[in-house]
Amino acid sequence: MSTGFNAQSFLRTVSSSAGVYRMYDVKGDVIYVGKAKDLKKRLSSYFRKNLGNVKTQALVSHIHHIDVTLTHSETDALLLENDYIKQYMPKYNVLLRDDKSYPYILLSQHEHPRLAYHRGPQREKGYYFGPYPNGGAVRESLHLMQKLFPIRQCDDLYYKSRTRPCLQYQLSRCSAPCVGKVSNAEYDEQVKLASLFLKGKDKQVISELVAKMEEAAEQQAYEQAARFRDQIMALRRVAEQQEVSGNTGDMDVIGVHYASGIACFHLLFIREGKIFGSRSYYPTVPAQTDIEEVLRSFLLQFYLNADIQRTIPKEVVISHHFEELHELEAAVSEALNKKFSIKTNVRADRASFLRLALTNATNAVMTRLSHKNTVEQRFVLLEEILELNAPIQRMECFDISHTMGESTVASCVVFNREGPHKAEYRRYNIEGITPGDDYAAMKQAISRRFDKIDASGKIPDILFIDGGLGQLRIAQQIVDEKFVNLDKAPQLIGVAKGESRKPGLETLIFGDTESSFSLEDDSPALHLIQHIRDESHRFAITGHRNRRQKTRNTSTLESIPGIGPKRRKALLQHLGGLQEVKGASVAELAKVPGISIEMAQTIHDTLRG
Repeated sequence: MSTGFNAQSFLRTVSSSAGVYRMYDVKGDVIYVGKAKDLKKRLSSYFRKNLGNVKTQALVSHIHHIDVTLTHSETDALLLENDYIKQYMPKYNVLLRDDKSYPYILLSQHEHPRLAYHRGPQREKGYYFGPYPNGGAVRESLHLMQKLFPIRQCDDLYYKSRTRPCLQYQLSRCSAPCVGKVSNAEYDEQVKLASLFLKGKDKQVISELVAKMEEAAEQQAYEQAARFRDQIMALRRVAEQQEVSGNTGDMDVIGVHYASGIACFHLLFIREGKIFGSRSYYPTVPAQTDIEEVLRSFLLQFYLNADIQRTIPKEVVISHHFEELHELEAAVSEALNKKFSIKTNVRADRASFLRLALTNATNAVMTRLSHKNTVEQRFVLLEEILELNAPIQRMECFDISHTMGESTVASCVVFNREGPHKAEYRRYNIEGITPGDDYAAMKQAISRRFDKIDASGKIPDILFIDGGLGQLRIAQQIVDEKFVNLDKAPQLIGVAKGESRKPGLETLIFGDTESSFSLEDDSPALHLIQHIRDESHRFAITGHRNRRQKTRNTSTLESIPGIGPKRRKALLQHLGGLQEVKGASVAELAKVPGISIEMAQTIHDTLRG
């Protein structure tokens, strides 16, 4: 495809300085951003007669015009390139979508500090430990901390409303400072030890506890000495499991595997000499991109993403060397104004952890490729069975979920040639129908899905309806109406549950002819249909349960004048749940913070009325 771009004329005007270039297509969209030490030399390489790289050929064929920005150095060019990639998200660049903030453990600065899960801006006063790779790692660590140090983890509202110790005290996981079961000095001592432990100073914590145990034994306070002994033993077990090496410090260990267009970067997060957890990243990689560009793009975008509240270690260990490693190292150091080094040749403990990260990255890619191939084979078999003229690129499946007509939700899930495409899943809250009328619910959901469809819209090749002939007829009627002026319409197939509703006994029904057929229960094509049907069922049920719970929790309380989200939360937390609120007396309701005696009477009368 020719875009009329005159490369020779353009190249005569390009400087040999360092800088960044942006390539645009006919629509004016940026399709590629790159940087160069010598712009003229780099840009000339795109317009040679024999371009070996398929990706470069495709890119060049879409160029309409190019903009260049000169920089003082290659480091400046790297930083500007990263800004442009983040701004334009070009289709031919390697893109890392890492927009979620990372979680931390917060040790607050209250009179009785609490340990808490924290994600987002660090506005609350206190000490933040992390980052952790995901929420599961934080929750696991907090669970462990409860066993080691009896410090509260409850929120302030719950803490202030206590009149007696909670279950955590009975389990020896909190010392109950809320009701004075521990002196301030003892509590502060445990807080200090917990802080040292989170900083990786296990040996100091253990030595302090040993001294306290010996002191308690000398004073014949044997029960207290036994508690210190148990705490020491638990700490030693944990320290042995978490210890990385004698040389404590912060570093990221990255194993990389790239095969058949799929790249995985598996990171081990090591902070204060402890493994905080691991996480895999899968950047979007355009076809035929070489490993050098994948490595450089990932590291640049990962370590220069300031929006995700992540601390950057001084040292990164990665499994692959690449040409621009030292330039990238300098760019990140300059941008962050701190020492930052990338190492590829390591020994001892670092080498051991690098092998572990690489093994995980390799396994992750192999699993994805295996799954991708399996899904592809199932698609091919389904195409053969349905005798389709063109490959199936997109399938959708609708399902309806409700409880006795309450909180009806319709789900639409999408599969492409790689399996579930979760970014395009949709739910529809169904309103204005007779409760329990599945036909009306399906009619509303299909109508909303294709309400403004045109030839440029996302039209599925196959539309599965999880239900019998009645629901299929309703869906076919709507599709016929919406697609009457379009050349292409989806093929509807109903998936009716078989005898005893057992998997493998499903009856499949064509929407246009209403002829039915069945597949062998071991058919890979049937497994693909079952997969999309089960996924739509799961997605619909999850949406329905969430909606039902929200309705049940809010309608009865928040419908009461003067009860908003804060007071509802206070009532539920203080009394333990909605049923307990309903059963509470006026006097009990009035004890809840923020609830006056008049408000308590109103709540009591409304809920019992």
